[in-house]
Amino acid sequence: MAATLRRLYPNSIRNSLQGIYLNKPFIRNQLLRLSSSQSSYFSSDHQLGSASAEVSSNAGTATSGGIISEGFLRWRNGGGTCHSSAVIDSSALVEVGAVVHEKAVLGAEVHVGSGTVVGPSVKIGPSTRIGYNVSISNCSIGDSCVIHNGVCIGQDGFGFYVDEHGIMVKKPQTLNVKIGNRVDIGANTCIDRGSWRDTVIEDDTKIDNLVQIGHNVIIGKCCLLCGQVGIAGSVTIGDYVALGGRAAVRDHVSIVSKVRLAANSCVTKNINEAGDFGGFPAVPIHEWRKQIVRAQISNKRRA
Repeated sequence: MAATLRRLYPNSIRNSLQGIYLNKPFIRNQLLRLSSSQSSYFSSDHQLGSASAEVSSNAGTATSGGIISEGFLRWRNGGGTCHSSAVIDSSALVEVGAVVHEKAVLGAEVHVGSGTVVGPSVKIGPSTRIGYNVSISNCSIGDSCVIHNGVCIGQDGFGFYVDEHGIMVKKPQTLNVKIGNRVDIGANTCIDRGSWRDTVIEDDTKIDNLVQIGHNVIIGKCCLLCGQVGIAGSVTIGDYVALGGRAAVRDHVSIVSKVRLAANSCVTKNINEAGDFGGFPAVPIHEWRKQIVRAQISNKRRA
């Protein structure tokens, strides 16, 4: 406190302030707030082209426009909450209500919407836009991506087994999600982190709303996943694959590049040749159409 008075007031009145004003709760609280706010600052990191938030070790709790809580402070561009160890480019916008945790890295022109939580050690590339109420953890996101409202990335996958005592035991989910450049992820889509390999979404893939992507899935470049597609764990999908609405892929299945799957279809075994497929189980499209015609003829005969 003496150091604070030494900075704020001349020697002639410092002693009287210590003896009189510091005994008044209001004055004491104001000086504490001023001291805390002066101890926080932003320093430019010229090598990384970023600005990181720095908080002194004696920082207390909330101050207006400064320290929010232990290790966190308010980002000047947008008013969001950022950890002191996060590396954030000075051009990044973190809106009010968004939280960026420790050791996260946000590139140039990143936009983080209100209500979004960026977890520890997450990396987000330049010009990526993240909507409202998004949850991001255990992942890296490339350049110029669009993450729409309500997306969840990097949570644990659905992995359990029954042990010798008949008890359901959770398998460790300890790896990450890697998302390439220019990927678009629709609202309320969920992408699980990996367990034995990283979950990967490669460049220029576009994902519609309400899509579920399980752990260990690898999706190639320039793929198109329509609404309500469900991909079970450990699936491998090649490049330029299109999955119609509500299509499903069972676990541990591989699909080669340049496959198109009709809506409401289900892949139950590997697809090794490019082309169009449909049905349940999915077969080449001309076979599926024959199945539909036979079923219609059979129904007419019974009628």
